[in-house]
Amino acid sequence: MTGGAQAADLPVAKTAPVEYVRICSTHGVGFFYIPGTDTCLRVGGRVRAEYLYLEPVDRTQDTIGFRARGRINLDARTTTAYGMLRTYIRMEMTRNTGAYGFSSTSPEISQAFVQFGGLTAGRAVSFFTDPDLPAPNFGDLRFDDPSNAEVNLFAYTFSFGNGFSATLSLEDGTERQINNELDFPLFGIASTSPVFAPIASTYGGERMPDVVANVRYTGTWGGAQLSGALHQIRDVAAGLTTVDGVTVPVLNPITGLPNPTFADTDYGFALAAHGYANVPALGAGDTVWISATYTDGAIGYLNAGQAGPISNGFVTAGSLALAFTDAFVDPFTGEFKKNRAYAVAGGLNHNWTPTIQTNVFGSWMRFEAPGVARYAVPVTAATLATGSAGTTTGLVDFDEYRVGANVIWTPVKEFLIGVEALYIRVDPSQRVAVPLTTAAGDPTGTFRSTGSEDTWEGRLRVQRDF
Repeated sequence: MTGGAQAADLPVAKTAPVEYVRICSTHGVGFFYIPGTDTCLRVGGRVRAEYLYLEPVDRTQDTIGFRARGRINLDARTTTAYGMLRTYIRMEMTRNTGAYGFSSTSPEISQAFVQFGGLTAGRAVSFFTDPDLPAPNFGDLRFDDPSNAEVNLFAYTFSFGNGFSATLSLEDGTERQINNELDFPLFGIASTSPVFAPIASTYGGERMPDVVANVRYTGTWGGAQLSGALHQIRDVAAGLTTVDGVTVPVLNPITGLPNPTFADTDYGFALAAHGYANVPALGAGDTVWISATYTDGAIGYLNAGQAGPISNGFVTAGSLALAFTDAFVDPFTGEFKKNRAYAVAGGLNHNWTPTIQTNVFGSWMRFEAPGVARYAVPVTAATLATGSAGTTTGLVDFDEYRVGANVIWTPVKEFLIGVEALYIRVDPSQRVAVPLTTAAGDPTGTFRSTGSEDTWEGRLRVQRDF
């Protein structure tokens, strides 16, 4: 009988063990072990739809706007002998239209950082702000809003225990720059020679990062933080100006000689105090918060969580637009003069029911420029005809007030529908000259004088986090 292989003699292929996803409770809800590793991962995200109404100034302005935003978060954590190793990525895509300003859809890395023990390196929320502030405003307020204050940085945090910590951070100073490349002192005046007024400055290349430091305390009742920042100011071609489309040197009115092409490097600074507290006497989950900021040549640290340079900074309300900049060049000396700004923002958050919340908030900001920054509109036939001759212009002192409230309904966990109204008022310290333009937007060389102006915004937001 011819022998043959029996079934029992055939080799049996072994099945690879199945790697099941395991819950990782070490780092909180939503984490799971990446199969084959001891790293825990959480995948999250957000979708936001928002509708904006903005009080119009003229027929050319969009009154309504739409915004759609998508966000994906990846949070990977590994416990090591040296402490936790964490990598975090937040990618966003936003599409704006109408009153928001048109923007094409493009991916943006809003956060991407590595944490190892006390080290934080990458793009993260600036350590100047307090990321725990319970500030659920939709529109902008004048403080370093943690929802917008992401910058590139390299920082180390020292933890002292019992809720106390301190951080030293080197942060990208270009993202805090506010300057004005426009010839704002001239305001379209037709002239054959330079007007001796404050010289608009343009930031030069960055030579050192902003140095940021803070001291924090977090407790069961709330938290508090003190912050400071040092900011470098450098310019290019400050001793040149444009008159009737021609670049000419700025002559010193005392010596008659051209000013230096570049002003000296200078340094601005910012100081802030943030705090929040639980107020259970008003209701379960109720909170109150406050943020006070003082800046001298570093106004970006109170500019609603600024993350990105601003080339032509203006604060607006209605038809009034006032120049807003870190520094300018003194036409008498050719050196930098820094502007100061300080602000207080705060709010109260009250929960009427487990699903309905009301938030009331506001901010006040004061902008101050040295006296040499202001001058009077020259007397010409055109300015006499409009009654603006002698009216103040240039960089003027002003106050800005923002007051708002919203109501948020959360019918399902991490899903909300909210409506908000925000009132904005800008009040110059004196009547100022506002340049008139043609229908095409070109300066006419004449002005109208104005006092305070105001406007208001309304928003409807639908948002889902996961």
